[in-house]
Amino acid sequence: MRSPHLLKQRTVREYAEKYRLRTMVETGTYYGEMVAAMKNRFDEIYSVEYDAGLAERAQNKFARWPNIHILQGDSQLVVPQLLDSLTLPALFWLDAGYYGWAGLQGDKQRLTTELEAILSHPVKEHVILMDDARGLNGQNGAPTVEQLKQRIETEFPGRKVEVKHDILR
Repeated sequence: MRSPHLLKQRTVREYAEKYRLRTMVETGTYYGEMVAAMKNRFDEIYSVEYDAGLAERAQNKFARWPNIHILQGDSQLVVPQLLDSLTLPALFWLDAGYYGWAGLQGDKQRLTTELEAILSHPVKEHVILMDDARGLNGQNGAPTVEQLKQRIETEFPGRKVEVKHDILR
């Protein structure tokens, strides 16, 4: 079941506070609800939006906040580039919901590309929250939650994976 947006915001805030994170990276800006909710919580916010129209709309909406960076492009390419510039741990808010349409378009590796880039980054204290975990169901080329959990916990010892309120953490 889809979680209410306020619950998602609370989860992002809780993890940011628990791990003392001052940078947030989001994939899937959409209308910028999470950015708007977190604009005073983080020192830097990077949000990646594939759709040029939605990205431009968000760029205009957040133009007066110098700490908010709306990046237009494919998150498979933008996230690894962004990681090159990060030297401090960040909270990653990833949208797993695109698996529904990504599978239809044949783009089945998006999530694993992003995850592997984050997990193999030299900064090991990044925190990953993935929205719409119900989309991780083995359909349309998506991995299952269990496959992701096993892979992450095997390849990256010390990492633990759980799902709560439709958010993979």
